[in-house]
Amino acid sequence: MNRRYALLLALALLQGCQNLPPHHAASEPQASEASEQEAPAEPVVYGSFKPDTLYSLLVAELAGQRNRFDIALANYVDQAQKTQDSGVSERAYRIAEYLGADEPALDTALLWARNDGANLDAQRAAAIQLARAGRYDESMSYMEKVLQAKGDTHFDFLALSAAETDQSTRDGLLQSFDRLLVKHPANSQLLFGKALLLNQDGKSEQALELLESHPVQDGEIAPILLRARLLQTLDRGDEALPLLRGAIRDNPDDKRLRLNYARTLVELDRIPEAKSEFVSLVQQYPEDDELRYSLALVSLENKDWDEAEGYLQELVERDANADAAHLNLGRIREERNDPQAALREYALVGPGPDYLAAQLRQADILIANGRASEASRLLAEARETQPDYAIQLYLIESESYSNNGKDAEADQVLRQATQRFPDDLNLLYSRAMLAEKRGDLSQMEKDLRAILDREPENAMALNALGYTLADRTTRFEEAKRLIEKALSLTPDDPAVLDSLGWVNYRQGNLDEAEHHLRAAYERLSDPEVAAHLGEVLWANGKRREARQIWSKALANQPDSEVLRKTILRMTGSEVL
Repeated sequence: MNRRYALLLALALLQGCQNLPPHHAASEPQASEASEQEAPAEPVVYGSFKPDTLYSLLVAELAGQRNRFDIALANYVDQAQKTQDSGVSERAYRIAEYLGADEPALDTALLWARNDGANLDAQRAAAIQLARAGRYDESMSYMEKVLQAKGDTHFDFLALSAAETDQSTRDGLLQSFDRLLVKHPANSQLLFGKALLLNQDGKSEQALELLESHPVQDGEIAPILLRARLLQTLDRGDEALPLLRGAIRDNPDDKRLRLNYARTLVELDRIPEAKSEFVSLVQQYPEDDELRYSLALVSLENKDWDEAEGYLQELVERDANADAAHLNLGRIREERNDPQAALREYALVGPGPDYLAAQLRQADILIANGRASEASRLLAEARETQPDYAIQLYLIESESYSNNGKDAEADQVLRQATQRFPDDLNLLYSRAMLAEKRGDLSQMEKDLRAILDREPENAMALNALGYTLADRTTRFEEAKRLIEKALSLTPDDPAVLDSLGWVNYRQGNLDEAEHHLRAAYERLSDPEVAAHLGEVLWANGKRREARQIWSKALANQPDSEVLRKTILRMTGSEVL
């Protein structure tokens, strides 16, 4: 090998690995665990290549450093084809996959698999890429190579990869799994993979039936976890608990099982039991800050403020989930009626997933305490320092004013925002909803029509306009057309079903109204839907059932204004 080229390539590779996806050459020896900890990372060196090849790979790595991934990919693909080297092929594949370049990813995956037949990762990559290309028979041949390998092959990789593919790809993969199951009917990896595919296809009951019909082999955890998740999806979470308890009994040190058991308890609203499980997990895994954060949230849910505060302060001290910790410490300060301390905590939340929630709480506290100008100044400064959040911060300011009964100020904020961002449809929609609340139906319709001019199939705007016309005007036929178009775009949306029921009620079609409102209520037991369904049932002579629905809704939402007004209007009293 030319020494000068080898040195340049080694240096480029060492730097290039910072920008390009990681790779491992097949010929690279595996370091011992001790040496991995003590020695610095070695640059990857390929086999003996000609100077032209070395130069091309050097250019590729330098291009990667400069974010010219198109050049990096082109050079690697070219050299993978010329050299037939497995390490170069893998590197080319990783770059293509990272860039979402389907055709190069397929070509280089096949090169990698062909040039490194014993490498299961290579065979998996080829199987996945062939399946994505719809070449299922060829994909299956690579799947079988993985299936026949000794040891734990993690064959579910292919099913998991299907989560991001389209329906035809999943259908083709299911056919391939079925054909392989004919040859290997008891293979647990295949059965688990098929169950995953069925679950991704929305066929939860079939997936659960498949898993339950085949006993789990010793040491297999993933099928148990999938069964538990499927039971929860099917509203049978109580059945998941004994399943998980039995698995924990057989595998007492498996963290995944115990964590899923604790989370299932939370979902079933068995908070004290869940808290006990999380306490035990944190004691066993004291360095796991995700567990500590989960325990803090469960303690908050259980209103154990002191314990929650302790766990959250630990997270801050450990600089783990610090923003989320400050956000929830702010919640605790609010629960303890210390708004100034809450403001201090919220102010410590930086840009990220908790930032907007913290800004909203600060604005609400300030406006509720007569410090509206301070809230506006705070949000204006945030828009300047964090311009990526500007639109959301305008929405937060408007919402905070509206929540505190200051609709005129909220409208002024949205008008300022739409002048700055005239093409943002979220701002227009928010202004339309605020206009409806203020009784300005002309402005509401103007804004919603502006949205529909740009997005004629915006189901949310269609439904909002249709419902308001049905509820606040006599333009019933126009309202119905809008709502029916929204329903054709989102057939199972309970809000749209509720609107369709309501416009039918306003037209006097009681049976049709009842049909749609029952469908909406089955999907969403919202107090407004309950109010509408109860009113239609009352008008249709089914007063006992109407009272039952209202009573149940009131138990869940005793402060619902729309529900109480409906009951008073229909019965003459707020007491059922």
